[in-house]
Amino acid sequence: MTVPDIDQFHAIAISSLAHKLAAEGRSIIHMEFGQPSTGAPQKAIERAQHILATDPMGYWESQPLKERIARHYQDMYGATVQADQVILTCGASPALVLALTSSFVPGQRVALARPGYVAYRNTLRALHMEAIEIECGEAERFQLTADAVAAIEPVPDGLIIASPANPTGTILGDEELKAILKVCRDRGIRVVSDEIYHGLSYGDPAHSVLEYEPSAMVVNSFSKYFSMAPWRLGWLVVPTDRIDAARARMGNLFLTPSALSQHAGLVAFDCVDELERHLDTYRRNRDLLLEAMPEMGLTHIAPPDGAFYIYADISYLTDDSLAFCRRLLLETGVATAPGVDFDPVNGNRFMRFSFAVSTDRIEEAVRRMVPWFAAQPRR
Repeated sequence: MTVPDIDQFHAIAISSLAHKLAAEGRSIIHMEFGQPSTGAPQKAIERAQHILATDPMGYWESQPLKERIARHYQDMYGATVQADQVILTCGASPALVLALTSSFVPGQRVALARPGYVAYRNTLRALHMEAIEIECGEAERFQLTADAVAAIEPVPDGLIIASPANPTGTILGDEELKAILKVCRDRGIRVVSDEIYHGLSYGDPAHSVLEYEPSAMVVNSFSKYFSMAPWRLGWLVVPTDRIDAARARMGNLFLTPSALSQHAGLVAFDCVDELERHLDTYRRNRDLLLEAMPEMGLTHIAPPDGAFYIYADISYLTDDSLAFCRRLLLETGVATAPGVDFDPVNGNRFMRFSFAVSTDRIEEAVRRMVPWFAAQPRR
C-alpha cells in the first residue's frame, strides 16, 4: 500500500497570495474562507481572560461542556444525547478523522455529495478509504437525494451528509433528510453528518440527523455559528457502540482540545443574543450579494439557504475557475474560492463567495466586482 496523493486546497493558495498582496500595501477583501469576522462572544473572551490570569490549565476535558452540548441536542432538536457520547475535539477537522476512523477501515467506500467540502474527499483518501462522489447539480439544488443514495451500487459502507452544505449553503428539507436516512438504514449504510453550519439558516432551520437516526456520527464545532474559528474547538457525537473507539483515537491522536477554549466555549453557549446579531449581519451580507449577482452576470447560483456562501456558475466567463479567482484577486483585491476545490469534475466552471466578513467589506467588494465582471469577455 502506497501513501495516497491528495489534492491541494486551492483556496489556501489564493489566501496566501491575498496576504502577500496585503503586506505589499494592497487593499484586500477576504471572501475566500468561511471564517466569521465577528469574533468570539464578549463574555467568552472575558472568561478566557480570567482563566489565563488564574488557572495554569493542562490536559483536560470539560465535563460541564460535554453536558451542555448534550443538553443542546435536547433543547434544539428533541434528541437524547448523553454527555459521554460527546467527544471534545480540536475543531471539526479532527472530529471528522475520529468519525471516519471509528467507523470504517481502509478500503471501505464512503459516499458524499459533489460539490462538497474539499476535506471530505481528501481525508477519505488520506485514510485509504474510497470516496464515492454523487453528482448533485442545479436540478437537485446541489444536495443529496434519497433516490441518488438508493441508486449507488455496490452499496457504500458510509455516507457523509452536510446540511447546510459547503460550498453551496443548501439545506436538506425535513422529508428528504428522513428519506435519505431510511435508505441508509435499509441498506446498512453508516451516516456521518457534518452539522458545523447549524444555527446559520435564513429560512427554516436545519434538522439534525440525531432527530431520526441515533446511530449516526455528528460533527460540529464552535468555528461558525459561535464565531470562534481560531479557538479550534469542536465535538463529535458518537453512538454508544463507538464511544470507546472514538475516545481511544482522540486520546492517542490529539490528546485533548485547548483547556482555554473549553472554558470559553461553555460560556459561548449562553451568548445567544450576541450570536443572533451576527446572524443578522450575515443575512444583510447575503442580501447585498444576491442583489449584486445579476449585475455581475451571475444568474445560476445554488440557493444559499444557510451557512455563509454563494456558489455561482461562471461557465459563461471561464472554464478555469482557479485562474479566474487568481485574476479577480490580482485586479480587484477580492479573494474568493475556486470551484475546483469542491468539485474536481465540474468545479472549473464555478466559484464560491463567502459573506462571513463585515457588511462594509461586502459593500466594497460589490463596488469592485460589478464593473470588473461586466468588463470580462463572454465565452
